[in-house]
Amino acid sequence: MYEVRIGWRYLYGGKRERFMLTGAAVSALATIAGGAMLAGSSGGNPAAVALLIVGMISTACFLLFALFSVFTSVSVLGVALGVSALTIVLAVTTGFQQQFRDKVLGVNAHVIVLKSQLTFAEYRDVMKTAQNIDPDVLAVQPFIFAEMLVTRGKGELSGVAIKGIDPKLVRGVLDLDKHMIEGSIDSLNESGAGSSIPPIIMGKELAHKLKAKLGDEVTVVVPLSNIDFDTWRQKSSAPRTRKFRVTGIFYSGFDEYDRRLMYTALQDTQDLVGRGDQVMGVEMKVKDVDRASEIAAKLEKALGGPPYQVQDWYELNHNLFTALNLQQLALVIILTLIIIVAAVNMVSALMMTVTDKTREIAILKSMGSTSWSVGWVFVVVGTTIGFVGTVIGVAVGLATCYAVGGYGYRLDPKVYLIDRLPIEVRPQEVLLVVGVTMVISLCAALVPAWRAASLTPVQGLRYD
Repeated sequence: MYEVRIGWRYLYGGKRERFMLTGAAVSALATIAGGAMLAGSSGGNPAAVALLIVGMISTACFLLFALFSVFTSVSVLGVALGVSALTIVLAVTTGFQQQFRDKVLGVNAHVIVLKSQLTFAEYRDVMKTAQNIDPDVLAVQPFIFAEMLVTRGKGELSGVAIKGIDPKLVRGVLDLDKHMIEGSIDSLNESGAGSSIPPIIMGKELAHKLKAKLGDEVTVVVPLSNIDFDTWRQKSSAPRTRKFRVTGIFYSGFDEYDRRLMYTALQDTQDLVGRGDQVMGVEMKVKDVDRASEIAAKLEKALGGPPYQVQDWYELNHNLFTALNLQQLALVIILTLIIIVAAVNMVSALMMTVTDKTREIAILKSMGSTSWSVGWVFVVVGTTIGFVGTVIGVAVGLATCYAVGGYGYRLDPKVYLIDRLPIEVRPQEVLLVVGVTMVISLCAALVPAWRAASLTPVQGLRYD
């Protein structure tokens, strides 16, 4: 097709500058060296990250200015900038979503059953119903969740959330084993085995705050346990307390859990809260977490609804994941505007090309070219700019994701709740970026294509 050859001639700079080609070769070597250093380093290597990213960007710039005209190169770089930024941001926001999901599901069940009434003594019957409600239900266990105070020594005091779990069933429901850095959850089985001090497992940050280590004793205080809520009078001089021995420390990477959460055996927690053989709820793990909502609805229907309330993991953390989704949507819209701005820049460059090539367009038409063919020349030019920019942008974006992921950029867990910047590249999101960019580039190319197609031979040859 001669339209393609003419379009390439309009894109091509006309000469290959030796300086630009030499710069591209040197930059390519720097890129390879940075990638090799990053792959060979066991930990984060900031020099390798910088060398890889800067090397890729420099290689792209040198090659563009060596092969294409200045207008074409600037237009391509604009598209590449928007595509790379959008690719990186999508990978980071998706990484945050995946990390929060993994952290939440690591120390929490997929579906829980609560009861609006104070008494929940029939939890064994509910467990049987939950276990048989769907083939995807893997395991079920009862639990108690209570806000307490914990102290060690004279000065260390912290508000905590204590979760009573069944030591024999917990492995099937929670992935707590994966997060244990000291001790084991098997230590909770030692409860009532001749030891007067029951075991307890706590988060790493909480242990650091209390200056506690394995084998140390901590005192748990039950707030308001000395108040009779029927008469609102004080039953005793001090709240109920009990000593526990630290037998395990876990680290989930989710600051909210590592700083406040503690695990004890279910029976010890029941003794602590003083409600006998009752629980707060029943929790379960399912095979496919995406079916958790469906299974929760089935279970609530089987239980007859109120006073039972069944919630899945997403509903329990709805505010967190909704905020993440809205943040991702806002960033995608903003960064897509960068691509649109680059497309507008491409339109202006192509319109100047149309003006500059008016005489050539007139000659083509006078030799028999149709308006469709002339317009197709500029469609080829616009889509080529979009395609090259997209390829460069995706390459730079993916390389940056790889480099930052390998470096392991640290975050403040008190602010971001997790300790490292998460990167999660999903092929479908990359393909979505490519598709959107190509559509925008095609739409941008239609304006100058229409302008070129509407020119008449007389307009181009009037002053010749």
